[in-house]
Amino acid sequence: MMDGACKRNCWIGAGVVGLVVALFALGAHKGIVAAILLGVLTAALLGALLVWMVCAPVPKLAPRKPSAPEAAPSSNAAAAAPLAQAAPEPAAEASAPKTADEVAPDSAPAPETGESASVVKPSKPLPGEADLDSRKGSWRYEPDATTGDDTVEAEGSKPEALSAPREGGADDLKEIKGVGPKLETLLHEHGIFHFEQIAGWGAEEVAWMDANLQGFRGRVSRDDWVGQAKILAAGSETEFSQRVDDGEVY
Repeated sequence: MMDGACKRNCWIGAGVVGLVVALFALGAHKGIVAAILLGVLTAALLGALLVWMVCAPVPKLAPRKPSAPEAAPSSNAAAAAPLAQAAPEPAAEASAPKTADEVAPDSAPAPETGESASVVKPSKPLPGEADLDSRKGSWRYEPDATTGDDTVEAEGSKPEALSAPREGGADDLKEIKGVGPKLETLLHEHGIFHFEQIAGWGAEEVAWMDANLQGFRGRVSRDDWVGQAKILAAGSETEFSQRVDDGEVY
């Protein structure tokens, strides 16, 4: 009954407020329809708000359960503790000699370290042991020329080199596709200045140059320098050399 009366009073109050709003709307020349809509909307919203705020039941907190009292220390255990601390150790136990099994780990001999501890000698020679002993310490690293080590000369024969370009100056080796400014400088260091030198290379010279152009190994055969050099040495041009002459490259 209390809940129903509360809700009824809330809706009555909301209806009165909605009526007042409708009258104010009529006085402001809002029109009858607009005034009624404003009054009804105000009454509905205000009534719902009042019912939720005023008539909703308040949740009750559950009573707190008393915690179990902590168990008091046993009087017998408390009385026995001082006695256990005051009991002296038997003198015979302190003076009794210790056996070999009871010796402390600190007095045990230290384990052997170093090479003597790591060497394990088998009861009989292992297969190949004599061969390994005979070769022990004699092996050393021998780099292969094919691995790209700069300190090892590869197979093949070094092309004929010139100490300086012939009269008229060096050819523009950059007209060979695959030869840039850095490679041209490297070729000059090897004594290569003219197209006819490259055109005369055989398989042995190409193999040597492919292996000794540091940072550009394999470029001679990959870009067919010999074929291009033969065309340029004969006075003809290639599509790439024309682009170099026109300034489109480099």
